[in-house]
Amino acid sequence: MSASHFRRAALALPGVAEGAHQGTADFRVGKRIFATLGYPDDAWGMVKLTQEQQSVLVEAEPEIFRPVPGGWGKQGYTNVLLAKADATTLKSALAMAWKNVAPKASAKRPTTKRP
Repeated sequence: MSASHFRRAALALPGVAEGAHQGTADFRVGKRIFATLGYPDDAWGMVKLTQEQQSVLVEAEPEIFRPVPGGWGKQGYTNVLLAKADATTLKSALAMAWKNVAPKASAKRPTTKRP
């Protein structure tokens, strides 16, 4: 998986816009960030999950997912190792993160387009 694929998959979700936050690309629904690229470096992305979602993904795929170090990770922020993630796994994680921050009327079920 590449950063450009992560970007395309995030932008394919409804109502998503790309912005920038602390020197990294971010993906937002309205003003709420649900994913970023380039943290802690270019090999990684980040998705904003619940603690339960994070626990499930880290346990199932520890070579792909890890909690962000420090307090952010304890809140569900989860790093994604891009080189190890396949398209299906990445799209699923992005859809969960999107749903966690999307307005309730929008968050019923994202439809994803193939790049």
